[in-house]
Amino acid sequence: MAQQGVKMPTTEDLMSMWNASGLKQKIIFTFLMIAVWRFGVQMPLFGINNQVFANIAQGNNIVGFLDLFSGGALGKVSILALGIGPFITSSIIVQLVSVVIPALEKLQKEEGEAGRRKLSQYTRVFTVVLAIFQSFIFMLYLHHLPGAIISTVNPIAFYVSSVCVLTAGAVLVMWISELITENGIGNGGSLVIFCGILSGIPIYASRTMQLVKASSQMQMGLLVLLTIFFLAMILIVIMQEAVRKVVIVNPKRQIGNKVYGGMNSFIPFKLNPGGVMPIIFAIAILLFPSTILALVGQANFKSMAVKNFVMSLNHWLSPDGVMYYLLYVGLIIALTFFYASIMPNMQPKDIADNLKKYGSSIPGIKPGKPTADALDKILSKTTFIGAIGLGIIALVPSMASGLTRIETLQGIGATSLIIMVGVALDLINQVKTHLLARNYESFLKDM
Repeated sequence: MAQQGVKMPTTEDLMSMWNASGLKQKIIFTFLMIAVWRFGVQMPLFGINNQVFANIAQGNNIVGFLDLFSGGALGKVSILALGIGPFITSSIIVQLVSVVIPALEKLQKEEGEAGRRKLSQYTRVFTVVLAIFQSFIFMLYLHHLPGAIISTVNPIAFYVSSVCVLTAGAVLVMWISELITENGIGNGGSLVIFCGILSGIPIYASRTMQLVKASSQMQMGLLVLLTIFFLAMILIVIMQEAVRKVVIVNPKRQIGNKVYGGMNSFIPFKLNPGGVMPIIFAIAILLFPSTILALVGQANFKSMAVKNFVMSLNHWLSPDGVMYYLLYVGLIIALTFFYASIMPNMQPKDIADNLKKYGSSIPGIKPGKPTADALDKILSKTTFIGAIGLGIIALVPSMASGLTRIETLQGIGATSLIIMVGVALDLINQVKTHLLARNYESFLKDM
């Protein structure tokens, strides 16, 4: 079948999208929630000299990276400084533990919506625990920065109130992200990170222009870097949209004088089943020990050997170190396989049982266990290709930044590109789903 060209949306198509059933309300609600979050980002924490920490955020790779994903809230030391981090980390831990603990695995796989609600509640509780811990660590970090805390505040009241406010801010961001997921467009957590990255682009662009404006060699390097970024975006779109189609033969059924079925269909297996979540989770896992080590490195060690070990470990795990990228790619591959293993529509045994139940089959393969084994091999190969491709895409722009010596765009490097493109594609797919639903409703009304 010939592939149709891409049709540009007309004014009528745009109006149809805006008037689609429930879509207008979802878009408005999403924008309002993002506006509330961005307003909270601008509200500073009481008793902090923001400029001191802002200077640290510009010069420290770890803090700057965290600041990017908090939408600038960390650099401003706002009430939402922790951002979506505690919720993302909590989600990772709960999902990983659910595979190990049978009771939680039963909640996830067998108890349907009620089980998922319980897991969501566990995630929220653990988010509060992590937020308290991270806010306490953050305040200790500020304590070691000369001039970061205003000396006129009461120390005990300040630390207690700051931990409470930062924890409440993390819970507020979690609540906003869940509201967007339920009542808006797209995944709330991913969308918050997406908007945070977008808010940092003008700053990174301004720094880059100041860096390259006096050197023609740097300008050529910037052109090469932007070309690599553009090619990486194309590869990301291909990775996100690519599917492996497994042909299914459906049996013919005769009802009265009519024959139904008998047409071939297919099961689509995505090349990258986890979307942007393996990237986000990999960053959260790597930055957590890096943040702790950065704080520990501020302490006064009596033993120089211990201090040197901590500093070396911190350097290895920093976002500009070789070890960081090796671990980063390894985590992306592992988490891509993990997501493929827990997704309900990618379970070979369940798919094989359903095919056998309805009399369908894969050409040349017997129903039952042989079908499950064949699907497992297909899924393993497909996921492996997707995981390796995702890891390569994550490395290439970062390596290009090092070769061209333009590190000011590191904040919108491969990681940010994958997240932005992935979230944008998810939003487009959800809009298409609403448009299809509207067309179906119109068809029913016309019957």
